[in-house]
Amino acid sequence: MKLPIDYRTATWQERKKAREQYVKLQENKCYYCGGVLSETPPEKIKSKKINWKLFPPNFLKYPIHLHHSHDTGKTIGAVHALCNAVLWQYEGE
Repeated sequence: MKLPIDYRTATWQERKKAREQYVKLQENKCYYCGGVLSETPPEKIKSKKINWKLFPPNFLKYPIHLHHSHDTGKTIGAVHALCNAVLWQYEGE
């Protein structure tokens, strides 16, 4: 699969494949915090206050998310679910 992909038009199967490819390309490191994706995010992320009312009910169901631009729809990288919440709430991404 050629990255980036358009998150808005990709099927869940394409998103899953892209997420797995980003994890490999990033050597299992979170695009945002640099922490190991198979572990919990670092304290600097976990200590952020999150308004969970802003997010869908199953937002944390999957521990690794596919980060994408809300302007272009293009994928950027794989991130911890919590990092994705921080990106969304604090940085508008």
